[in-house]
Amino acid sequence: MFRRATTLIVAVMLLVGLTVGARFLPVPYLVASPGLALNTIGEVEGDQVIQIEGEESYEHDGELAMVTVQYAGGPGTRMDMLTVLSAWLSPNESVLPEEALFPPDRSLEEITESQDMQMDDSQTAATAAALTELGIDYETRSVVMGVGEDMPASGELAEDDVITEVDGEPVAGKDETVELVADRDPGDPVELTVLRDGATEHVELTTTDDNGTAIIGIMVGNDMEFPFDVEIAVGEVGGPSAGMMFALGIMDRLSEESLTDGHTIAGSGTIEPNGTVGGVSGVEQKVVSAAEEGAEYFFVAEESCGQAQRSPASDEVDVVKIGELGDAVDALESIRNGDAPEDLPSC
Repeated sequence: MFRRATTLIVAVMLLVGLTVGARFLPVPYLVASPGLALNTIGEVEGDQVIQIEGEESYEHDGELAMVTVQYAGGPGTRMDMLTVLSAWLSPNESVLPEEALFPPDRSLEEITESQDMQMDDSQTAATAAALTELGIDYETRSVVMGVGEDMPASGELAEDDVITEVDGEPVAGKDETVELVADRDPGDPVELTVLRDGATEHVELTTTDDNGTAIIGIMVGNDMEFPFDVEIAVGEVGGPSAGMMFALGIMDRLSEESLTDGHTIAGSGTIEPNGTVGGVSGVEQKVVSAAEEGAEYFFVAEESCGQAQRSPASDEVDVVKIGELGDAVDALESIRNGDAPEDLPSC
């Protein structure tokens, strides 16, 4: 009897020790849980999320909500084993390796800066996509974002140079610039016309070889000049995944008629200036956020449909598959017309 009691006491102590150890043992995992939902055609602390200056804008009822994922853990704030195990068992949370968000070769400052830059780029792309969908013209310029060391452009081109012509042919963006420079054999010359500090310069370079492609060693980006100002304020949120909902929000603000007709629509997807909608991560948790917001529909990129279908809240919201911004506009029209959810393109 004494031996059995001793064994039981030791077992209980070991269990308690393991539980306590798990409670405080840090592990290199992240926990993803449903984050905030923010109405892009609404207000935050009394200010419009999307503000337009220089063009007439409108305010409508309804919601076009961007939804987010909240991550816990990471370098310096690692999760304990017990919390991670609990998240594994939760239908609304996901566990992923720390490296998924925090690559070991990048500092926290670099990651934060990248997220902020992606957010800024997504807002610019959303404005371009919205204006394109509305048929409003804007100007796109090809701008030098960086120059590689020991490359043909080194010492000849500089950041913020605006490339206006390649071999005398006008260019209106980075894609045209890259295509025209590459349209020759490596080693052939190329002449660029550049706008620098208000003055026009002509630069002749000899291309070099990059796996059979002619390059000059610059990183090029698009600088877009819009006919009016569009400002988007979402606080500390980063990343590119709200692009589609920003574009729809901008369109709603610029349209006399409401896009939602009072309905609550949530969604997540990146956006390109041409309107292409791309997939994002964390959609399982974002559908939960949408359901908690009371959304009737969730718009998602086609490539993210699998994630949406796995969400525990997928039966609470009608998930609509989106490939282009125009698809989202068509879906909103169907919703306004009272079409049945099954008539919309679903995942």
